Amino acid sequence: MSWSFPIPVVCALALAACTPAPPPPVTGAPAPGREVFQTAARRFAAVVVSDRDDIDEWIGDRFARQRAPKDADGGSAVPITADGYFLTADHVIASAKGRRVSLLLRRDGRLRAFPARIVWRGPAGDLALLHAEVATPDHYRWTPGNRWLPQGTPVMHAGIATGFSSSSGKLITPVAPDSPFSGGRRFKHDIPLEPGDSGGPVVDARGRLVGVNSAVEYLVPLETAFFIESEANRPNVPRLMSRIASDRKARRPAP
Repeated sequence: MSWSFPIPVVCALALAACTPAPPPPVTGAPAPGREVFQTAARRFAAVVVSDRDDIDEWIGDRFARQRAPKDADGGSAVPITADGYFLTADHVIASAKGRRVSLLLRRDGRLRAFPARIVWRGPAGDLALLHAEVATPDHYRWTPGNRWLPQGTPVMHAGIATGFSSSSGKLITPVAPDSPFSGGRRFKHDIPLEPGDSGGPVVDARGRLVGVNSAVEYLVPLETAFFIESEANRPNVPRLMSRIASDRKARRPAP
């Protein structure tokens, strides 16, 4: 007797066979220290989507709400290479079609806006890849992709709304290693988020990038909201870097 399975079933079985069970939860590990928060502050990045060609006046007012472009949308972003590639949450740029996308970065002691283009969007995993023609030598390095990040791993986040004022927290769910068959992985942490934090980095105690903020969940019984947990996403990093390599090649001038 012979058995045959559809290709998706075969891939799922192979993934299950190759991925070991998650390790036990971490307890008592040191939280991200002041240096990690300071490093994240240096890497500040935000995304603004607007019909306006020039948002410098608003930036000069340090994002004063009363001076904000009426059509502006946006959130946080994460520098992941030395040559201007950034991750954000896909829903942050949901209204970007036909509009101007800008990345806001610290340069020479002030914030500046740089035109950005969308390289790739992954709505299912709520991730998007952007590029700006700007050097970003001080960028995030990923946590090792061949290891589990256990439940309880200490983390902080650097979203632009609350990341530099909130305390650190921990992973509520573990993050599985990369594999040839895996797509992005959704995970949860226990640090409350606010609008503007979406697209910001979730970072471990050594300052390495775990993933990107996505959403926050509340339980609302009888008109009282109780924070439950925040969601974030981690891409398949080898696939992401392959997309970046292909985009670099496409951008390279013909000889």
